[in-house]
Amino acid sequence: MIDSFRLAMLYMAFAIVATLCNILAQDICNYLYSGDFSILISIIIGTGFGLVVKYILDKKYIFQYKTKTAGHNRQIFFLYTIMGILTTMIFWGFEFGFHYIFETKEMRYLGGILGLMIGYICKYYLDKRYVFRTV
Repeated sequence: MIDSFRLAMLYMAFAIVATLCNILAQDICNYLYSGDFSILISIIIGTGFGLVVKYILDKKYIFQYKTKTAGHNRQIFFLYTIMGILTTMIFWGFEFGFHYIFETKEMRYLGGILGLMIGYICKYYLDKRYVFRTV
């Protein structure tokens, strides 16, 4: 098992990578489409992209979890996603809140980053307890 400090640094690095992937995906979506619901669509796509990146990194490097079959991997990803619903509400609350209050792309992204930081801390403990547990 990884020592606590190294684990925290690795988790933080992966959270930053997933956050950057999320924000980059949002920015690309907004560049490609600026019509009705463009903000909502970009946030959903960015969230999905960040989720997949973070799942792959967490499973392999943080929890060192090996799935037995493709079906088992789907089950673990499903549980990972369920745990992410609460943390996504935190993230979206900050991002939409900053968008509503400040009405700029930069502040919306800042709200998203803050929400992701808080959400990732919560997510680690949920994943450790309910998703990547060893029986």
